[in-house]
Amino acid sequence: MPETRNEQLAAWMHTHKLSAEELADLVNDAIGTLTGTYGTVSKRHVFKLLNGEVRWPHGKLRMALQTITGHTAPELGFAPRGKNPQSPAPEEDPVYRRAFLAAATAAGVSLPKSPAGEQRRQRLSSNDVEKLKAELAAWTSAENQYGGTPGLERRAADLTNEVISLQQEHSASTRIRSELYILGAAFSNSAMWAAIDGRRLDSAQINLDRTIRLAGLSGDQGTQFRVWNHGSILFQHLKRPTDALAAAQRAQASVITRRDPLFASLAMARLAVNHAELGDARNTMRYLDLAQKALDRADPHRHRPTWIEFYDQAELDHLAMLAHVHLRHWPDAEKHAHRSLAYLRPDLKRNSALVRAHLAVAQLGQNEPEQAVATAQGISDELVRHARVRKLLDRFAQQVTALDPDNSEARDWQAHYRTVVA
Repeated sequence: MPETRNEQLAAWMHTHKLSAEELADLVNDAIGTLTGTYGTVSKRHVFKLLNGEVRWPHGKLRMALQTITGHTAPELGFAPRGKNPQSPAPEEDPVYRRAFLAAATAAGVSLPKSPAGEQRRQRLSSNDVEKLKAELAAWTSAENQYGGTPGLERRAADLTNEVISLQQEHSASTRIRSELYILGAAFSNSAMWAAIDGRRLDSAQINLDRTIRLAGLSGDQGTQFRVWNHGSILFQHLKRPTDALAAAQRAQASVITRRDPLFASLAMARLAVNHAELGDARNTMRYLDLAQKALDRADPHRHRPTWIEFYDQAELDHLAMLAHVHLRHWPDAEKHAHRSLAYLRPDLKRNSALVRAHLAVAQLGQNEPEQAVATAQGISDELVRHARVRKLLDRFAQQVTALDPDNSEARDWQAHYRTVVA
């Protein structure tokens, strides 16, 4: 059979601007972290992966590639040989994959290091920046799927410290230093977001302070926008709605919102949620309308930072749903919840659980306990235990019992929920 170029792997490398040699370095370091022995993959081996000569890499290499990219081997264009090419290898089994990613997160995959005895470079280059960007992409992929686990928070914090150490210990051009500050702020912001998502709010506040400093040093408008956007969410969780609104206004005032309608749309949607929390229905609806118009103008093919890839029509409807929940506009909240679920990418499982939890609340607000319970029961047990989802469902469990304590579906839900979260 003639060899076929692996377009999926090539596309991933192109997106992250990695050469064959740089990918080999990342793979060898990942193998070293996972096995205790530095890998021996060469750029020639990477070329074999790209040209289709190797159609199904060996187990260690598959695991290393998954750790680096956040994608399974089939998603990277590989297929096992034999009569049963559709049968998943252990790495693609969902239970195995969760366990492996948890172990990889706890161990971490740091910047490639030379084998013992070799001297590290004294001047940082764009290669170092690209390897860190690959780390950030892998972190984002894992967070999208599993949410802000303590392991992911620690990993992002460790990478922030690593970037700061690189800045202090090595020389670099002004451009490289600026890019490293952007990455340092991105990792610190990721640690803050993981803490927010996991309801570890004291830790989130510590990370916010460090992220603001790094973002200021970077001078990057997109980075500063992201900090204040997440800061607004943190202040909401801290029950400080006035501070949340002020942070959202800082994000909206950023230069990047005037240059890119996608950033403007996210800023307007966040402002709508903040105004809804303060009970201001008029400004809520005004900003939701502006957010939709800006999103409609945004170029979906424009190059943007990896972190904002989450924001699309599904997320705008998610935020619109939140705004209507705050205003207790239950039919509108339900409408936007259904729209969000219809548009939502399948890999954003945590987001799907959050939308379904709010949808159940909106249905309960319309005195539909049977439908609300059915919606809540559709959330997987794993995601029911997620900190933000559980907080919503705790409140839902109390409300559904208070609304109709003799309802058999409500009693069944209470029994199921207590079993899951016990």
